[in-house]
Amino acid sequence: LLWAVKAAFFILCSRSNPGIITKSNQLLFLYAYAYDGLMFQQDAECPTCAVRKPARSRHCGVCRGCVHRFDHHCVWVNNCIGAFNIRFFLCYLLTLTSMAASVAAVTASFLIQVVLLSNLTLGHYTDDQGQEHPVDIFFLIQQLFLTFPRIVFMLGFVILLLAILGSYFCFILYLVLTNQTSNEWFKSARYTHSYSEQYSRQEGYRNIYSKGVWANLAEIVTPLTSPAK
Repeated sequence: LLWAVKAAFFILCSRSNPGIITKSNQLLFLYAYAYDGLMFQQDAECPTCAVRKPARSRHCGVCRGCVHRFDHHCVWVNNCIGAFNIRFFLCYLLTLTSMAASVAAVTASFLIQVVLLSNLTLGHYTDDQGQEHPVDIFFLIQQLFLTFPRIVFMLGFVILLLAILGSYFCFILYLVLTNQTSNEWFKSARYTHSYSEQYSRQEGYRNIYSKGVWANLAEIVTPLTSPAK
C-alpha cells in the first residue's frame, strides 16, 4: 500500500505543473506575494523568459522557465518543486520515510526474534585471554552479522537512509510551516550584518511571508495566485 501511495505521489511530483510562469499567465502570479525589496525586487525581469518576475519566483535552467514560489529543482522526480506541487513533494517524502521505517522495523524485528529464540542473550563467550564474559550488544551484532551478513548490512543501510530521509522531510516541513522555500532559506545566508536587524539569520531572519502555522499550511494546500490581502 505504501509503495502504491509513494508511486502516486512520485507521478504527481514529476508530471504536475509546479507553477510555470509565461507571458500569457504572468498576471496570475505577479501580485500573489509582496516584494521584500531584498531577495525579490519589484519590476525585475527574467532575461531568458522576458517576463516580469513575481516575488518568490526563480528561473530554472533545466525546466527552461520561471517557477512560481520556486523551491528547488528535484533530480529525484526530474521536475521543479514550486507552489503547485510542493504539497505532493512533502507527501512523497513522508511516504519514502515511512517505507524506510517499515523496512527497518520488520528487519530489526526478525533479528530480535532470532536472538530471543536462540537464547543468545543468556550465553557467555571467551575472549582471547581465556576470560569468560556475558554476551553484550556488540557480540550480538557481530554474531548476527556473521550469520546473516546481508540482512544486517541491509538494516544498517536502511537505518542510514531513514536518517537522511527523515532529516530532509523535517527540513521541508519546517520550511512549509514557516512559509519559506529552500531557495529563500539558502539565499538568506548571503545577507550579513548590514541587514541584521531585519534579515540576518544570525540575528533572527525576518520572513515577511509567514502568516502563522495554519495559514502557512493552508497556503501549501491552496497556493496563492491572486493578490495577497
